[in-house]
Amino acid sequence: MDKYKNNSDLFYKDAFERNIGILTEVEQGMLNNSTVAVIGCGGVGGMHIMNLVRTGIGALHIADMDNFEVANFQRQSGASMDTVGLNKAAIMKDMALAVNPHLKIKVFEDGVTDDNIDEFLSGADVLVDGIDFFAFYMRRKVFNKAREKGMYTVTAGPLGFGSALLVFSPDGMVFDEYFDIKDEMSYEDKLIAFAVGLAPASIHMGYLDLNKVDLSSGKGPALVSACNICSGLAVTEVIKILLGKQNIKCVPNYFQFDPFLQKYKKGYLIGANRNPIQLIKRWYLSKKFKKSGASK
Repeated sequence: MDKYKNNSDLFYKDAFERNIGILTEVEQGMLNNSTVAVIGCGGVGGMHIMNLVRTGIGALHIADMDNFEVANFQRQSGASMDTVGLNKAAIMKDMALAVNPHLKIKVFEDGVTDDNIDEFLSGADVLVDGIDFFAFYMRRKVFNKAREKGMYTVTAGPLGFGSALLVFSPDGMVFDEYFDIKDEMSYEDKLIAFAVGLAPASIHMGYLDLNKVDLSSGKGPALVSACNICSGLAVTEVIKILLGKQNIKCVPNYFQFDPFLQKYKKGYLIGANRNPIQLIKRWYLSKKFKKSGASK
């Protein structure tokens, strides 16, 4: 392995040779010259990081303030007995460099904050959302900041056994417009709007136990298989954006795939999250959670 230590070109050629045939040599070189920002290093974010590294992305910005704990074991790439109590972003950096020692990686162990958000996004070509579902304030802020900087943002959320995928372009619908978010809304109503807007098809709702979702404590069910699907969808979309391949379908276009039900749905959500059917879903969920006390 010594031959690779001081020869990044040889390493890159040998490490990512099996990508060629699906990608061209020129396209692989474009990925090597690209920078992707991933916010969140947990269940979805950790898989995004490792899949982007193995795809051959040349530079990453990653951020997470949390430490690994035993509750993360069932879905998070970096969670193990050896990493309990350690910062997620720091561990994912080590894992990424173990795959590509020549990777350029910038780590934000304090997460993304109001003070460092510009630094986190600076120089990045695409933002990938791997932030915790319940961290609504920073998700909203970083989406809007990425748009200001002319960046695409890709988000894929684990839903039951599957995933939903949304893409925000720098010149299309903004976060607040698509999800129908207003400052005066309660935190719980913002989360409900985000959940409903993330997956307009709602094909997972037939088997998801909403009683296991607790908005007040920020907990809900998630499977590792769904996190893997999220990452497959998101990383594919990142490749398309970076290489300018095909037409990028941004919101209010949506895509949802559920392998358990063997169903996929895609469409154009007229009126975005103010679509009458979406409003009914939001009303129903708000009523349900308030009745159960899960949003108190």
